[in-house]
Amino acid sequence: MSRRRGRPRPHRAAWQPSSHEVQQRRDGEWNVRRLSGASSNKTYTCPGCLHPIAPATPHVLVWPVEKSLLSADAIDERRHWHRDCWHRRP
Repeated sequence: MSRRRGRPRPHRAAWQPSSHEVQQRRDGEWNVRRLSGASSNKTYTCPGCLHPIAPATPHVLVWPVEKSLLSADAIDERRHWHRDCWHRRP
């Protein structure tokens, strides 16, 4: 009996967000992605106010353009923020 050969799987690249913008803050440049929250089913804690971001709540996903010394990649430092908390951040 012959073995069935499937198609080779494409190489999975590092995670890349679908669309984001770079914003300048006092502490450097940050990638910012707006999320509608529609596909979110998890509660996150906003680092700006330390309050929960409920599932299905619009918010932003933020990570530095340049990684810190202790991270393997900048995307490992991503955080979910309330939109207003992020905009109030200096």
